[in-house]
Amino acid sequence: MIYNYKNVAINYTDNGEGKTVVLLHGFLEDLTIWKEIALVISKTHRVIAIDLFGHGKTPCLGYIHTMEDMAKSINALLNHLNIKDVVIIGHSMGGYVSLAFSELFPSKVNGIGLVNSTSEPDSEEKKQNRDRAIKAVKHNQQTFVGMSVANLFAPENRERFQNEIFQIKKQALKTPVQGIIAALEGMKIRPSRTDFFKSLECKKMIVIGQHDPVMNPKSTRQLFENSDVEILELSGGHMSYIENLEDLSDFMVHFIDF
Repeated sequence: MIYNYKNVAINYTDNGEGKTVVLLHGFLEDLTIWKEIALVISKTHRVIAIDLFGHGKTPCLGYIHTMEDMAKSINALLNHLNIKDVVIIGHSMGGYVSLAFSELFPSKVNGIGLVNSTSEPDSEEKKQNRDRAIKAVKHNQQTFVGMSVANLFAPENRERFQNEIFQIKKQALKTPVQGIIAALEGMKIRPSRTDFFKSLECKKMIVIGQHDPVMNPKSTRQLFENSDVEILELSGGHMSYIENLEDLSDFMVHFIDF
């Protein structure tokens, strides 16, 4: 389905009936990452999955796609669909967008889930890595994508999921260079939302990969161990929707229904 927002055709899917769940993909991904999980959830709920700016079948909005830009487009889509409140769950960059949405439109959020994501901003080192990534993708998109995707999996899973890694790379290469750059620029400037996340009065969860090379599992666990954020630790890396599909699916269903 298509919704036109500021002359950008936002691609989304809308399946099932009942309480609305919004699913947001991560960097270099698209809404199809949720295909299997959405099939389960849509048996009892309405599930909306969205291609964020510059990803999947949704074109770019501008040179920088801030998390707030993406959040506002989601709000416009929900208004268009006459949806008043949601449970919003995002993988990686989708988690950053979920947090931005929750801060901008808190009355619409019944629950928020971060999957392999964080409420912390980029460190100075990570900002420098984003800048290097922008240079790398301008130089050779294929090499950049190839290195980026494989490194997201726990080392012991790279051979086990080699077919899935191949498919992810294939899909990621469809992401336009400008879409990649705009997302990197947007992630680089996002603020800390840790205090906000802790204070948000709704159900909250975070999924951690014990061998996640992108999100530090130990510091994330420490950040929320004395809060009301429900934490699930899984054995894989950054790609829990592949590495730990069944456990993640069960946990998400429990979280949504709780």
